Amino acid sequence: MNRKTEGIDLLRALCLEFGPSGCEDRVADLIKENIEGSYDELIEDRMGGVVALIRGNGKTDKKLMLNAHMDEVGFMVREIRDDGLICFSSMMGPDTRIMAGRKVTVGVPERLTRGVMAIKPVHTVDRGDRDKSAPIDEIYIDIGASSKEEAEKYVKIGDYGTFESDFVQFGENGRMLKAKALDDRLGCALMIETMRKIYANKDNLTYDVYFAFTCREELGMGGVKCTAHKVRPDYALVFEATAVADIHGVPEVSKVAVRGEGGAVSIMDRHTVYDKELTQLILDVSKEKDIPCQIKKYVSGGNDASHIQRSADGVKCAVISAPCGYIHTASDVVALSDYESMCELTLAVLERMNENA
Repeated sequence: MNRKTEGIDLLRALCLEFGPSGCEDRVADLIKENIEGSYDELIEDRMGGVVALIRGNGKTDKKLMLNAHMDEVGFMVREIRDDGLICFSSMMGPDTRIMAGRKVTVGVPERLTRGVMAIKPVHTVDRGDRDKSAPIDEIYIDIGASSKEEAEKYVKIGDYGTFESDFVQFGENGRMLKAKALDDRLGCALMIETMRKIYANKDNLTYDVYFAFTCREELGMGGVKCTAHKVRPDYALVFEATAVADIHGVPEVSKVAVRGEGGAVSIMDRHTVYDKELTQLILDVSKEKDIPCQIKKYVSGGNDASHIQRSADGVKCAVISAPCGYIHTASDVVALSDYESMCELTLAVLERMNENA
């Protein structure tokens, strides 16, 4: 079956694919199908990362790497109870409020089962605990099994899982996108679209450009570390999603970025101080070409740039992130215009870097 798509259809297909940290195989396969015919060499590392190389014309020996991670937040099965309910370890962080009643998919790529996250009903909770989030040990996955033996026909200890969520356009003219895994399938889609355009005009390309789709970012393990050591780039552009905190009740000083005002360029975060020259180039190109872009206002979070920057002899890094509401939930929300402007800005930045090489 041909799964090659573009635009919104490409982003939808990537978001709907199953791929929690450590189980990115199906996402990698979908990406390989969509980049076929748009690279000179395909490199796969031992962590499961996929790297596509478009060779330059040899006028410089400098290497540029573009990076987005394939994995999404999820969980892992750690126990199957006698009553058929499933205990799990979270790879979503400590906030359990996002879990209650959510539909999930659990298993491995060749054996997936649907279920829901089960939690004790509020009228059975002690009054003093009703305003508290349920501890992770009191949340289970219900796949409809009535016994351990029945559940084990479908799910095994060590299986992976993630949210099940529709891809929805909403708001005026469908300007907002809601899905799971927009962090960071949006970055993957952007890189695929960029590859197609770059490869079609590669004769004028100065740099060797490596498009790195990497693993396990959400666990902080940084599968990109292996990729960066293998590629040894001089420069890296990382494409991510960032929390925005742009809702009522959040102090202005704590707001990170605004959806609809373009990709957010970081000056620094909790793990990386970004290269001044490369970051300024992005901001200059944005202004000159009148492409929406904003500076990330709050020093928070981190991403694969921290691993790339410290690899081998060191790498000059910059990051452009899609402002994403309700990140790491079943309902990530981004503005379609931000995705479009990030795609446009990426091509313009690559063109400028090509001119300056």
